[in-house]
Parts: sequence; structure tokens; C-alpha cells
Amino acid sequence: METEIKLPRREKTGIILHYLGGNWSFFIAAIALAYLNTICNAVIPQIIRITVDGVLDMKELRLPALIQSLLPLEQLRADPLRALWLAAGGVALAAAVRGVCIYGMRVNLAKGSEGFVKKIRDDLYGHILRLSFDWHTSHATGDVIQRCTSDVEVIRTFVCNQLMEVLRTVFVVVLYVGIMLSMNWRLALVSIAFIPISLLASWVFYGKISSRFLEADQAEGALTTCAQENLTGVRVVRAFGRERYELDRFGEKNNHFSQLWVRLGKLLSIYWASGALITCAQVMAVIVAGTVECVNGGLSLGDFLAFVTYNSALAWPVRSLGRVLSDMSKAGVSMDRVGYILRAQEEQDDPGAQSTALSGDIVFDHVTFGYEGQEVLKDVSFTIPWGSTFAILGGTGSGKSTLVHLLDRLYDLKDGQGSITIGGVDIRNIKRETLRRQIGLVLQEPFLFSQTIKENIAVTRPDVPEDELRGCAGVACVDEAITELAEGYDTVVGERGVTLSGGQKQRVAIARMLLQNAPLMIFDDSLSAVDAETDAKIRAALKQRMADATVILISHRVTTLMQADKILVLDGGRVADVGSHAELISRPGIYKEIYDIQMSSDDRALIQERGNA
Repeated sequence: METEIKLPRREKTGIILHYLGGNWSFFIAAIALAYLNTICNAVIPQIIRITVDGVLDMKELRLPALIQSLLPLEQLRADPLRALWLAAGGVALAAAVRGVCIYGMRVNLAKGSEGFVKKIRDDLYGHILRLSFDWHTSHATGDVIQRCTSDVEVIRTFVCNQLMEVLRTVFVVVLYVGIMLSMNWRLALVSIAFIPISLLASWVFYGKISSRFLEADQAEGALTTCAQENLTGVRVVRAFGRERYELDRFGEKNNHFSQLWVRLGKLLSIYWASGALITCAQVMAVIVAGTVECVNGGLSLGDFLAFVTYNSALAWPVRSLGRVLSDMSKAGVSMDRVGYILRAQEEQDDPGAQSTALSGDIVFDHVTFGYEGQEVLKDVSFTIPWGSTFAILGGTGSGKSTLVHLLDRLYDLKDGQGSITIGGVDIRNIKRETLRRQIGLVLQEPFLFSQTIKENIAVTRPDVPEDELRGCAGVACVDEAITELAEGYDTVVGERGVTLSGGQKQRVAIARMLLQNAPLMIFDDSLSAVDAETDAKIRAALKQRMADATVILISHRVTTLMQADKILVLDGGRVADVGSHAELISRPGIYKEIYDIQMSSDDRALIQERGNA
């Protein structure tokens, strides 16, 4: 699946301006302070020029009337030591003001940049949560995380640091070039002549660097995905002794990632070396030309010193524009990668969808559905009476889980693929949030958060009374196991519930679903990790508690399904048979074959004993 796009510049600009909203005051203050800092920096060479030419050389200076009225040149010429102390004080004052400006600029920039990046993170996270289940299954988690962390940080750095540098550099160029032209236009032209050369070199490298940044970003996403998968599946890696294989796989991706950055580093090295050469040539050209002007009497010593200072100060910002362009290319790639997520279509309710309370028979009418062109369900039709217990049995890949995913609208049927109705209402005409809130779903591999057991059970009702929470845990036959833990319900489970056994995780998930009090409950092979006796206890407790609820059971275990009112048998995505347990074992078919294989004499005796009890 294509996971990269190229956003138009207008759209990138729109995204940046949108997220800058609410933080403009910080950035405006930072820019103003940066400009004041530049002005103070420009004043220092003028203090040196006036001291050298006006005081020490006693030359007549062309100064603004205000400065001439404030500056007692005649008195200073008579006391050079006082003039030097006054010059030193002026430089110190300008430096102090610069320090205050830099502090204020950094503080405002920090506040603005954090507000900017916080809005991006909040929107990205909220948007990802609203994306379809299908989108999530087709995108690697590690790559999505990398886009939301590393790429967002690249954008923040560029917008909040590099763009500020651009604005400051433009101001520096305009201010310093203006001063230099007023001092000696011939020497100024020598310095200005190198600016187009620096910009041209930067633009050439910008085009080359952009594609390499994209390759490096993609490689970083693959590396993050590899690490995330191995950390998440560490038990599988250890169980099958795959440490060496996974280490080699990670090493291969890591080597590829490193090689890309080495290639990028070589290109950047060439750029910085050429930039240094241009800068040195600019400085030397100004020194040589300035020396000739001084010898010919066209430039004073003070002017020459100030000019060299301005030229050196001008060379670095212009050269840094190349770095800004290289960072711009990287930020552009990151904007494309983040924009890909922001462009992804969120789940949308159909026009006219209502917040309908679920009630009435559930009808699958000629449902056909598949993934990526491969059909999983083929013309499936059946009815689940409301308030009944309905079971689904079938081999691996027969479409059992797909049925409940469609019912919960994790996937949507398209036109011509049939329909699913509840009480005669097409589920596409029911708001997704309303539908899912009324459907309790427990999966075969339940997900637990890295929180306490109590918090995991109370996900849907955080303020639930403890006696009700423990009652649900008791029905799920997990209360006793929890109380035996050192911290009881306050025990923090590991990532994805790794510190609990498979059966304990399933039972905690069942307790969590029971607390939801949903009128429709689905157990998708959610008792597969518990023994047959515990399975029977849980089903008996559930039957007593959920007398009025509609229950859908999916399992490979016949003993889990046999008490259901109706049992649907799937084979190759088609309905092979429907009926009660007694009806299905009375005639040849898949169900009877599975029943005969699974039921040992001990199982039959246990069932007979419970039936007589």
C-alpha cells in the first residue's frame, strides 16, 4: 500500500499557519527581540569606527545630527583614555541589551514552539484514534509512531528555529548591506557579489538532499517498526530461539539506515566545505579590496575595521541559509509524512444516521466480503433472534471473526455486498459510537493496558463501585485469582498484560465487557485459554447474569457452543448448516464430525452429570 504523498506547498503552508494559531504573540515577540538584538550587534562596529576615526585619527565624521549633538568629540579627542572607556562602556551596554534580547527571544520561542507542537500532537493522536480499523491494520505501528514523534519534532525545529533564522537573516542582510553601501558602495558590491553564489549553491544541494532525507526517514520508520515488533513479541522470540535471527534482521535494517545517513552526511560535507570556501573567498576579497581602498584614500581605518566586521557577520547568516534549505527539505519530507496521516479519511457516519437503541433480530442478508480482493464471506445469510444465545463454529479462515467485525462496523459493507440489520434497521443508519457502545466484544487475544487490573476492568466506567466491579470479576471467574496477587486489584499488569497468563487476560477482558452492560455481547473465541471446567463455570455464570442479553459465541470448542439456542456452521466462508446442538448432531455434517472428534468419554460423562444435576 502506498504510504507516501507529496503535499502542495500551499497545503503545507496552510498546515503550519493553522497550528501557529494561538501562539502568534510569542513568535512576534521573539522576532521583534531578534531584530533588536541584530540592531545592537550592528551598533558595536559603529562605536569602534567612531572611536578609531573620530577620536584617535581626529577625522571629520558624517554622523546623524542627533548623535553629533550627544557625542562630545572635541572633549573625547582631548582625553583619548576617556574615549576608550566610553567606547568600552558602549560596547558593554550593547552586549548587555543583546543578552536580554536573546533571553527574551528564547523564552518566547520556547513557549510558542511548545504550543505549536502540542497542537500538532493532540490533533494527530485524536485523528489516528478516529481512523478506520482497516487503516490501522494496513499500516505498521512503528512507522506511525515514527511519524508522530521524529517527524513532528523535525517540523517543530524547522518552523520554530529555522524559519526564525530566515527572518533574522533577511533582516541582517538588509540592515548590513544598507550600512555597507552607505559607507563605501564599491566595497559593498564586492561583498554582495558572493550572496547569489551562496544561494545558488544552497539551492542546488537542496534538490539533492530532499530525496535522500525521504529515503532516510523511510528507513528509520522500518527500523522503528522492527524494534517495536520485537519488543512487543519478546516472548515469542525467546520461545522459538529466534534471538540471532531477529538480531540479524535488526542489524540489516540498522546498517541500511546508517548507510543512508553516511551518504547524506557526505553530501552535506560537500555542501559545508563549498560553503566555507565561498565564505573565505568573500572575506579575503573584502580584505584585499578594502586594503586597496585604504591605500588609495577611499576608506578610513575605522571604516575598514567596521566593514570587515559587517562582512564577516554577513557571511555566516547567508551561508546558514543553505542549512535552512537542507532543513527545509527534511521538514518538507516530514510534512508529507505527517500530512499523509492527517489526510487519511476518518470514520464517517452515513447521512441521516441515528442514535438508535439496539433491539430486534439481527439479520445478515446475502453478505459477501473480503480483504484486498480475496473473498472471505460468500453470500452469507442467517438470523440471530434478539435475546437468544447464538453460536458460530468454523475452521480457521472461514470468516467467523469477520462476521462480528462487520457487525461492530470495524469494517463496512459496500453497495452490492449485502446488508446487516438489527430490528429491521440497517446498521449503516446507526451512529458508530452508539452501535459500539451497545456491543460488548471480547477477542481471543484481548488487549490490556499497562495499568492496574482495576483500571483495566473499569475502562468503560472509571467511577464504578468496587462491589459491582468485583461482581463482574466473579462472574468471569477471575476475582479469586486477582485477590491472591500481592497487590490484588491494584496490581499493575505489564505491557499488553504480559504479566498475566492467557486465561487470566481473557477473564479480565470478560469482566471488563460485563461491566459495560451492553445488550449485545460477543465472545470471539475468548475462552480458548481456559480449561474446560473453568469454561463451563464461566458460561453458567454468564447465562444466569445475561438472561435478557443477546449473546454471540465463537469457538472451536463444541462444549462452549452446545448450550446455544442456535449454532451456525461456516465452511470456506459459506453457511454450511444452522440448527440447535441436538439438530446438528442428529444429521451428518461438519458439526457432527467435530463433535465426535472432540468429545471423549470423560467429556460425555461430565456433560451427562451436569445435565442431571
